[in-house]
Amino acid sequence: MATVIKPSYDAQRKHFLFTDEHLDLRESMKAWVLKELYPHRNEWEETTWPSEIMRRAGELGYLGLCFPEEYGGQGGDYFYSLVRAECMSYSGSGGTNMGFAVQTDMVLPPIHLLGTEEQKQHYLVPGIKGERIGCLCITEPGAGSDVAGIRTTARREGDEYVINGSKIFITNGARADFGIIVTKTDPDARHEGITLFVVDLRDEEGNPVPGFRVSRTLEKMGMHASDTAELAFEDMRVPADAVLGEVGKGFYHISWELQGERLVAAAGCYAGAERMFERTLEYAKEREAFGRPIGRFQAIRHKFAEMATKIEAAKQMVHTTAWRFANGEYPVREITMSKLFAARVCHEVADECVQILGGYGYMKEYEIERAFRDQRLNRIGAGTDEIMLDVIGRSYGL
Repeated sequence: MATVIKPSYDAQRKHFLFTDEHLDLRESMKAWVLKELYPHRNEWEETTWPSEIMRRAGELGYLGLCFPEEYGGQGGDYFYSLVRAECMSYSGSGGTNMGFAVQTDMVLPPIHLLGTEEQKQHYLVPGIKGERIGCLCITEPGAGSDVAGIRTTARREGDEYVINGSKIFITNGARADFGIIVTKTDPDARHEGITLFVVDLRDEEGNPVPGFRVSRTLEKMGMHASDTAELAFEDMRVPADAVLGEVGKGFYHISWELQGERLVAAAGCYAGAERMFERTLEYAKEREAFGRPIGRFQAIRHKFAEMATKIEAAKQMVHTTAWRFANGEYPVREITMSKLFAARVCHEVADECVQILGGYGYMKEYEIERAFRDQRLNRIGAGTDEIMLDVIGRSYGL
């Protein structure tokens, strides 16, 4: 007699990236996010997330998942960063997620890869503990996507460099204890004239160091839980050993950093889309119109089918690309595609979810309105859609 095989949509699936250890982390970190972050999501929209939760995450080991144990990390592989991004999506606060991602996936990795032992002890170790918060200073009022066009200068004077310039749209900038600053050490050169510095921005008492100030904090469409600032550097003197990596090679260093940033951003996009999908699905099963739940109408059912398919496609693209990245490849084209596609999928899902909720989707009560505003940054930050398309097109020799 033939065996009848039926689909089980809720059954746990084996995964080619994630082991039992990854799944254990997902369970424990998700529980922490739901218990200690999610309940404060509305409050932090008004106050921004408190620095204490970064220290709390450090105590629990969530900041150092992919860093060596000798620096206080857990020594895990790259896939733990994807798990972390997925878990943070349960916070209900895009701004909180972004603030954490800057610390774990934008600031600390370059210090680990490029830093001297002294720099690692001074910045990486307390960064992993959550005792010191960092920021990444790239964008300027007149230079964003064109990194080679930055105007912030670092002039050598004996055993010091003197930094002058300004940076804008800097996440964590208003509170950061230290920062990675992208500068021009050769103002007449473009790509070959860029150098990175990792420097203290505040002293032990929390006061800005001489030559540095927060010009202003910025008001944004979304991501209200994160602080975003414009920073000024006016004859800020730093020691010559503050150089991160090689002098004149900063463009290539920051290009490497952007690949990891974009891949984790893509993971945050599909995870965020999943959370919006789940919340809207619950609403569609409960909300009735014309005598039945709205999810029973074909028009709505097909919207969910389309969203689910696109989310799964984005997730599989990110996971496959992450596997290649973690195994020593440098798949810039596919990372760029992943970031572009996942960000667009997240945007489409947000728009459809608002539409399905109708008037309620436009209200703050159901929080899809906030998710819609928060996710819009994904198509701008870490490389705009237009830059992503150009990188992909150029990769084919066009």
